[in-house]
Amino acid sequence: MSEEKATIVYENEAESGANAAVEAAATPMIEIRGLARSFGNFHALKGIDLKIGRGTVFGFVGPNGAGKSTTMSILATLLAPSAGVAKVDGFDVTKHPHEVRKRIGYMPDFFGVYDQFKAVEYLHFYGASYGIPKAEREALIPQLLELVNLTDKRDAYVDSLSRGMKQRLCLARCLVHDPDLLILDEPASGLDPRARIEMREILKELKLMGKTIIISSHILPELAEMVDEIGVIEHGQMVAVGNVADIQSRLRVKRILHIRLLDRLEEAESYLEEQPFVNKLLRDDRGIGIHYGGDDSDQAELLSGLMGQGFRIVSFSEAQTNLEDVFLEITRGGAADE
Repeated sequence: MSEEKATIVYENEAESGANAAVEAAATPMIEIRGLARSFGNFHALKGIDLKIGRGTVFGFVGPNGAGKSTTMSILATLLAPSAGVAKVDGFDVTKHPHEVRKRIGYMPDFFGVYDQFKAVEYLHFYGASYGIPKAEREALIPQLLELVNLTDKRDAYVDSLSRGMKQRLCLARCLVHDPDLLILDEPASGLDPRARIEMREILKELKLMGKTIIISSHILPELAEMVDEIGVIEHGQMVAVGNVADIQSRLRVKRILHIRLLDRLEEAESYLEEQPFVNKLLRDDRGIGIHYGGDDSDQAELLSGLMGQGFRIVSFSEAQTNLEDVFLEITRGGAADE
């Protein structure tokens, strides 16, 4: 009888544990409701709402002074909100800051390093600050250095490293306690093209590892390659949230098609000008560029129509989604009109 009871208790505990795991997975990694922050008479944030799911790479976009760094500082528990709620992994940043700090790796736009440390000593220092035993640090730090491509600089002093190397070392520091969430404020700021490419590849690797990443950047084309969703903030308010293609479609931001034809270009132009969703045609030596306001079904209909008219099509493709166009459309009032 006692064995049967023990089995029942065990099964109930297992079920309870499974339910807890499901609930945890359903909880957004970041949840913000009515978040506001004022500095005297200046309102940096004006009641923003935002949810970011687990494993999402979220791009935070906005002009200087829009409220990106203020939001990130609140999420990192470095700044208290004036109003509203911000939660990380279900923990309120104001009520449970220690729990939040266990779960985040924060890299500010102006990072601080200790120049007289060697790279390996720098990571040991932060690992010890998080209470990681020395034996674990000895195994972990070589892996972090390899991840950020600094293995050959382990014994180099921090002040001898280039800016890009220091950025990558700071990213390794953010990872020393294996956080679930990375908050990266302008991680590619001031980097040369090669260093930006190296940083981008590291972030892609972290994405594959399942990390949730919130990243702000002014280098919009590169950001578009990395993120799953974007949030556009202006004057302390969230004006658009979603994936780039959805926002582009919602705001009717121009889409551009490139068509190359073997011949009959003038006839093709006349045909295209008659299509209701074609806004503008551009001719160059590579073919015809079309600015249009249609959706994917319109694009399919256009291709079918061209083929039905007997035009010999060499290529038919849409230009890569342009995050800069989306950003400019939103911040000049497109979102308000929507």
